[in-house]
Amino acid sequence: MTDRTTRTRREAIRAEYAAEEAEAAEAEAVEAEQTVLSVRVPAHLAETLKARAAADHIPVSAFVRRILSRSVLEPAQPVLTVEQVEEIARRVILETRSA
Repeated sequence: MTDRTTRTRREAIRAEYAAEEAEAAEAEAVEAEQTVLSVRVPAHLAETLKARAAADHIPVSAFVRRILSRSVLEPAQPVLTVEQVEEIARRVILETRSA
């Protein structure tokens, strides 16, 4: 990448970030006191977050807040239910006996 291309890309990223933050600030004006938290994430994760936020028609920062709030405030759901684990155990036992 040339210096000009790099500079243009960085300026576009900064402008996009500033627009998202301005939009988020307007949307959050009625919410409780907040603080800024900066986080570094892999580029592919950032792109995925941007795409998911765009699909929900909300700023990336609002989307990330939603994810963080849900993961911290809501009780964790098990990956498998008790019934699913019991079914797996039954199948393993049956397969072991027939082998």
